[in-house]
Amino acid sequence: MVNLFRRMRKLNAILDIRAGTGAAILPNLTSATKEFPAVTRLHLTYAQKIYQGHAGARHFWRKCMPRLKYHNPGISMTVRQTQDQEVPATLTIYFAERTSSTANALVGSTALTDAHAPPPEKTEKTAVMSLKDLSWTDIWTRVQAATGAQEIATTSEDAEALNKLEEMRIKGEKDKVRVQSMRQAKKDQERMLAEARGEVEKLKQT
Repeated sequence: MVNLFRRMRKLNAILDIRAGTGAAILPNLTSATKEFPAVTRLHLTYAQKIYQGHAGARHFWRKCMPRLKYHNPGISMTVRQTQDQEVPATLTIYFAERTSSTANALVGSTALTDAHAPPPEKTEKTAVMSLKDLSWTDIWTRVQAATGAQEIATTSEDAEALNKLEEMRIKGEKDKVRVQSMRQAKKDQERMLAEARGEVEKLKQT
């Protein structure tokens, strides 16, 4: 049973990184279009504490970036977690030659910069997006819109495996409740026997 749960955890980890929000292909030098130029790098900066609008950025790092990196191994993705809570949570998207018009629209006229982000190369242009107070799903929606990332559909095999894992999880929860109930019943029985023995001893002493 222990080995089964270990296999389940490993399989779940594999499926989790392969599918879900953030599982997408970013435009590269061969797939870039006039509307969406190639993405060369990503850099995320957020503070260690989640208050002051940094919670979404941290969850984006944990949930989305591993999937993005898995499906885009050739694109550098760096993260800086700072102790300075006043530093704004930002995502810097590096484009080849020019930024996308959607990225420009999302960034707006705010001249936001990130001192922790690596400087762009001569052939790169950057769009620095503010992530303050955004949920991690909202961040992904903006990243997808700015880059033209193509989401990867979950395969039938992965969907079937996910369903089986969910069934096993539900069964495991039921088994856990059943075992806890059995243990509690045993404790209650032992307590009742102990109380009964105590009453017998009291009767003997009278």
